[in-house]
Amino acid sequence: MNNRIGFGIDFHQLVAGRDLWLGGIKIPFEKGALGHSDADVLLHAICDAMLGAVCLGDIGVHFPDTSEEFKNIDSKILLKKTFELIGAEGYEIINIDSSVCLEAPKIKTFIPQMQQAIADILKTAVKNISIKATTAGFVGRGEGIVAYATVLLQKI
Repeated sequence: MNNRIGFGIDFHQLVAGRDLWLGGIKIPFEKGALGHSDADVLLHAICDAMLGAVCLGDIGVHFPDTSEEFKNIDSKILLKKTFELIGAEGYEIINIDSSVCLEAPKIKTFIPQMQQAIADILKTAVKNISIKATTAGFVGRGEGIVAYATVLLQKI
């Protein structure tokens, strides 16, 4: 099969006392996502989409939240390792389309930085990384953050 598509999703509660990491960059905000790693929902959703596209399970299979090795880990490292896993299967990124759901902070001005950080790790052009933002439900009340990602891969 020359092309494969994958879908990923991640949810985290927002809490005081944590940094907010999103798309590989630190976003100034009074709350951050609660999680075992840095809880970057966007990178986690992208990892899940990539892994799913090549039938390698999900992020929890490769980077379990029960492992001290991944405690507070920078999710950019997880994305890089995921990229290496799909590369080992003979695939590369065509494009990624993603959405982040949160009420605050507003992230529009940070999207170019996120796109660049992701593109650098995945060795692709920024134009291949789409990031959109919206609000909904508990996320709209500021209690959490959700990210969805779809990835298209091609055989190298």
